[in-house]
Amino acid sequence: MKTMMFMGLVLGAFVIASCASSGNPLVQPDIEGVFAYRVGQIEVFMLVEAERDGNTGILIGADQELLSRYIPTDGFKHTANAFLVKTNGQNILIDAGTGAGGIIVDKIKRLGVEPEQVNAVLITHLHGDHFGGLQRDGAAIFPNAKIYLAASELEFFTQTNVNQGAVAALAAYENNVVTFTPDEPGTSLTEIFTGIYPIAAFGHTPGHTLYLIQNQNDRLLIIGDLLHVALVQFAHPEISATFDVDPVEAAVIRRQILEYAAQNKIPLGGMHIVYPGIGTVETEGEGLKFTPVK
Repeated sequence: MKTMMFMGLVLGAFVIASCASSGNPLVQPDIEGVFAYRVGQIEVFMLVEAERDGNTGILIGADQELLSRYIPTDGFKHTANAFLVKTNGQNILIDAGTGAGGIIVDKIKRLGVEPEQVNAVLITHLHGDHFGGLQRDGAAIFPNAKIYLAASELEFFTQTNVNQGAVAALAAYENNVVTFTPDEPGTSLTEIFTGIYPIAAFGHTPGHTLYLIQNQNDRLLIIGDLLHVALVQFAHPEISATFDVDPVEAAVIRRQILEYAAQNKIPLGGMHIVYPGIGTVETEGEGLKFTPVK
């Protein structure tokens, strides 16, 4: 496994110009569960792998009175998403889904990208619904790709708290696994790929990483599992989920990131935000409000 030296320009303190992002939806492909979005000249495609009924039981300390304010009486949907980024002649996946049914692979093929044409997979963290789609029967699904993830994430799930599924997924890529140290929010950011910057958001897992996409005056922040039940956790960032390794740290970074995005008008894309999976955030009362793009 390789340790990456960050490349390219340095951006000041997660405060790239304070202009509002003007990223816009592209002409939408006729593919169910795919939403196309433009960040400057970078094309981003949100890919839905699965959608099912949501479960508020994963929220820590959310009583029924609070939930009744935000959850419709007929329930809500939970989604699992990945993102395809086309930038500077490269095809980059952010997360690979579970791999179930080959849904992510089918969708990128329909977008004109064969698995062999994927140059890199940027992993937000090593939970199965984010790395499971990397391999099948021990063989790499994206044979020409390098896999990028935070060094602390790799250490935790392959040495400290071993996840055999993660070990197997990464083993399929042998020496093409590259580790890095994501920059902390509030510090200078460095490029991992042209227009893509990894940001530490530890708490959900010890190496949970967000990816800021920046081109021209447009931005989009891919927030991974910063939250799981958007209907509640935007309004109440202090509420964590049972999936969070450190619920206290996760709550702190959740509020920090969401308030920063609201202040600087940075659109968000999430792995567990229902279609279109991308939207804007603004402060509302003691919490925040999310508005999907159209």
